[in-house]
Amino acid sequence: MSKGQWMGLLAALLLPAAAWAGTSGLEPLRDQQNKPWQPPAGIEQVPLWPADLRIAAPAATGPERFGFANGKIADRPITMVELVSRPTVSIFPAKGKNTGAAMLVLPGGGYRVLAIDLEGTEICDWLTAKGITCAVLKYRVPGSGPYWADECNCRREPKEPMALQDAQRAMVLLRQRASSLGIDPHKVGVVGFSAGGRMVADISTHTRLAYKPVDDADKLNFRPDFAIAGYPGHLWVGPGIKLTHEVRIDPKGPPTFIVQAEDDATDDIRESLTYYVALQQAGVPVEMHLYAKGGHAFGVRQTANPITRWTELAETWMHTIGMI
Repeated sequence: MSKGQWMGLLAALLLPAAAWAGTSGLEPLRDQQNKPWQPPAGIEQVPLWPADLRIAAPAATGPERFGFANGKIADRPITMVELVSRPTVSIFPAKGKNTGAAMLVLPGGGYRVLAIDLEGTEICDWLTAKGITCAVLKYRVPGSGPYWADECNCRREPKEPMALQDAQRAMVLLRQRASSLGIDPHKVGVVGFSAGGRMVADISTHTRLAYKPVDDADKLNFRPDFAIAGYPGHLWVGPGIKLTHEVRIDPKGPPTFIVQAEDDATDDIRESLTYYVALQQAGVPVEMHLYAKGGHAFGVRQTANPITRWTELAETWMHTIGMI
C-alpha cells in the first residue's frame, strides 16, 4: 500500500483528526449504497430500541448508507457504514459445539463511521467458529462518543453518550434472549477495536445505565463478564501515562485482554499502556500483548506479521478465565 493510500485509509477509518467535512465525519464511499446496511442472509438483525421511542440523534442525520473506504487492509476492502440513527444488533449463532459463551462486537471508526466487516462481521467469523455466539452492534454515528469536530478543530463530547447507551442496551437484550440463543447469561463478553476499544472501557467501568430503563430487559446486568480491547483509542491523556477523566475504573470490572501494535500510527501505544496500568492498579485481572509491527485496524485479517495470531492468545485467555 502506498503512503497516499495508507493516509487515505486512516482518514476513512479511524484517525480522530482526519479532515472530514463539518461535524458529520462523512466522506465519499466507493460503490456507495444509499440504504441501511444489512447482515448476511439468514442472520437476525434486532432493533435496539422500540420504534416509537425517541432517542438522541447523532451529530449528523440523513439516510443511512454504506460502501467501501479508500485503501485496503490485507489486500481486502473495508465496508464502512455512515449516518446510523436507528441502531441494531445482528446475531450470529455459534457453529459446531456451542460453548454457551457470547460476545458483543463493537466496530471502530472514530465515532464517525463503522468498519462493519473488518471490525464486525469478520470478528464473528472467528468467534462463531470457536462455538461462541456473536453479536455485531451497529451503533449510532457520527458523534456518538468523544470525537474530533472539524469545524472547530477540537475534541467534542456528545450531549448524551449514545454509543455507550447502544452498547448497554445490546448487552441486556442478549441476556434477555439467553435461553433462546443457547448462551449462558453469565458468559457474555465484549470485544471492540479503536473507538470500539474505548467503548469496551466504558461499558466495563460504568456502574449505572446511561439511559432511562425502557422495559424489563433493562433490569438485567448491562456489564460484560469479560472484555477484549483491540488497539483502543480515546483513553490516554499525555504527557506520561494518564487515563482520561471520563473513564473511572471499577475494581469489580471484568477480566480484560488488550492487544495493540507498537507501530500503530493512529492510536498511540500509550492508549493501551494507560488502560492496562489503570486496571492493574485497581486490581482488575488484565492481560496485555504488544507487538512490534501490525499498524492500526488489523482486525483478524491474516498478514505476515506475528500479530496476526493474536486470536490464539485471546482464545487461551478465554479458557483460563473459564469463559469457554
